[in-house]
Amino acid sequence: MESEKRAVILVSGGLDSTTVLAMARSEGYQCYTLSFDYGQRHRAELLAAERVSEALGDVEHKVVKLNLDSIGGSALTDTRIAVPEEETSGIPVTYVPARNTVFLSIALGWAEVLGASDIFIGVNAVDYSGYPDCRPEYVAAFETMANLATRAGVEGSKLTIHAPLMNMGKDEIIATGLALGVDYALTVSCYQATEAGLACGKCDSCRLRKEGFSGAGVADPTRYLDS
Repeated sequence: MESEKRAVILVSGGLDSTTVLAMARSEGYQCYTLSFDYGQRHRAELLAAERVSEALGDVEHKVVKLNLDSIGGSALTDTRIAVPEEETSGIPVTYVPARNTVFLSIALGWAEVLGASDIFIGVNAVDYSGYPDCRPEYVAAFETMANLATRAGVEGSKLTIHAPLMNMGKDEIIATGLALGVDYALTVSCYQATEAGLACGKCDSCRLRKEGFSGAGVADPTRYLDS
């Protein structure tokens, strides 16, 4: 129905964005999920994004192809750069230059087309890897820009960027998702997962995921290479 509220949800296939999708659904949004084939190391996360979108009842799932690998600069888009398997300090080499800005900009365009006033993204400033485009200041700045740069914003239809996980730890995120019926076995978080979705168990993303399930006191459903 036209009267129902619509939202664009950025879905990577990972734990955080899947939880955000479940949260948006629980708030009564019609969810239009958006993923990106941007030249990342593996396609397992794209398959996971499709799985979770279907499982959580999206209205439409769209995959946009980009070529961020053509500019490189990240271990996630340039196979010549190794994915760290030990905790590092500072902004890690897995940071993809301008990724969230590009993703949110495309989500903004689709939201305008759909007549949606809400975009959800699973960024987090507690259990994260130090990425500059995962901070609350960044999300607030993008929302301000979005309302200056769009016809909807100029004509008074305010667009809101929702980042409901911003101040949550991984254990709290997992507990929230489980309460909403999320099956985390469908998700893939590993930076260097195999094409079958098996996780390395060593990268920063795997470490945070393991710690999250341990902290939540629930079994980790992740399929690891060494298991």
